[in-house]
Amino acid sequence: MGLADARAMRPGIDVVEADPQADRRLLEALADWCDRYTPLVALDGGDGLFLDISGCCHLFGGEQALLEDMLRRFRDQGFDARAAIASSAGTAWAVARFHGSATVPGGTEAEWLAPLPPAALRLEPAVCTGLDSVGLRTVGAVQGAPRAPLARRFGKALILRLDQALGRIEEALSPRLAVPELSAERRLAEPIMTLEDVERVILLLAQSLQTSLERRDAGALALQLLLFRVDGAVTRLPLGLSSPTRAPERIARLFHERLDALGQTLDAGYGFDLVRLAVLTAGPLPARQEDLGEQAADTGEALSEFVDRVGARFGRAVMRRPVAVASHVPERAVAFLPFAPDGPVEATPASIPERPLRLLGRPEPVDVMAEVPDGPPLNFRWRRARYRIVNAEGPERIEPEWWRESLPVVAREENEEERTYEDRRKAAAARRLAQASRDYFTVEDAEGRRYWLYRQGLYGLSGQAPRWFLHGLFA
Repeated sequence: MGLADARAMRPGIDVVEADPQADRRLLEALADWCDRYTPLVALDGGDGLFLDISGCCHLFGGEQALLEDMLRRFRDQGFDARAAIASSAGTAWAVARFHGSATVPGGTEAEWLAPLPPAALRLEPAVCTGLDSVGLRTVGAVQGAPRAPLARRFGKALILRLDQALGRIEEALSPRLAVPELSAERRLAEPIMTLEDVERVILLLAQSLQTSLERRDAGALALQLLLFRVDGAVTRLPLGLSSPTRAPERIARLFHERLDALGQTLDAGYGFDLVRLAVLTAGPLPARQEDLGEQAADTGEALSEFVDRVGARFGRAVMRRPVAVASHVPERAVAFLPFAPDGPVEATPASIPERPLRLLGRPEPVDVMAEVPDGPPLNFRWRRARYRIVNAEGPERIEPEWWRESLPVVAREENEEERTYEDRRKAAAARRLAQASRDYFTVEDAEGRRYWLYRQGLYGLSGQAPRWFLHGLFA
């Protein structure tokens, strides 16, 4: 109804602007909270949730006990919720929205659906209006009508929704979050609030996961800690590892670093009543015979644990390793990837000349004086300081990668119009390559410092005078 009519009927009505994005965030937060019952939670429009509780009811004392516990917790948080449990998602949706909270025994779906309106089958409004116009005002009436005429007049969607509600056709639910490979949880009779208590629970959960991982000859590579607060808020703390592990002490130490980095930003509210530790990704970790000698072999575990502790406190991106890339251009020859102690070692081929220890983020222009145009520099000025060169090596020519980027446009020659198209094209390509090519020199100044300079362009071919740049510094 219109706002004016509503205010005429209820003068004290409270009007709030709609915020669909905030409603969506609230629904997703409620979906996170429902993970305490099952990891298979899917969103249903803008005001509902689907939960696949198969195999989870016994943890709460049965289906009815689970339903009552969920509704009670929703009421404690200030929500007016209705829920239904059935063997099919369609029946549960219809009963919850058009009947009320209930548990539908298996095999009685048709009886529960019969008195409900056709809208309970999740049909389009136009289809519901059409069914009402022909006198089919309940789901029972639709069930009793011939299926072929219904499909011809109202479409196959009506028959599909009816069969899904009755459980004749399986309806798959798509959970909003990936289901972890393994998980262990601890439901607490009294909520905990301190980080020390949380860490003690983490150690117990890691010990529970150790047995399951040993049976699989696997170790955790990615973990997630879920802290469920009494008031419904859920905190998720992911943790990545550089190598598989199932040692409870190591997992507990890494989460200690993770929690310690959060500090006061972790709000416990009125306490956590459920703590869950999940293994998102696992890797092979076969059993290994320990060394019986006095000195155990170095397996890289100390380095791996150091990397994991730093990553847990400051983030995985703070430690990276250089990996060689198939490119001759210096700024593209190395890529930085997340560090892994057991990662492949990229060896530098012996044919590649020595490279400086430090490359500048962007080559800086310098003023150079050379004895001959194509010869090595005699001195150069960089950042308002002049350096006299006593030794020089080079040049090492590096051509541009024309297949990866467009080359700079160069000036036209005076007689270019007199050439054929093919000659002009080849000449332009040669000038572009000449302008973008680099001649690198390794030089040493009078004080023993070494620099990496390059001359961009060639004399007499590019149409422009070559320029000099400083690209790197040697140790």
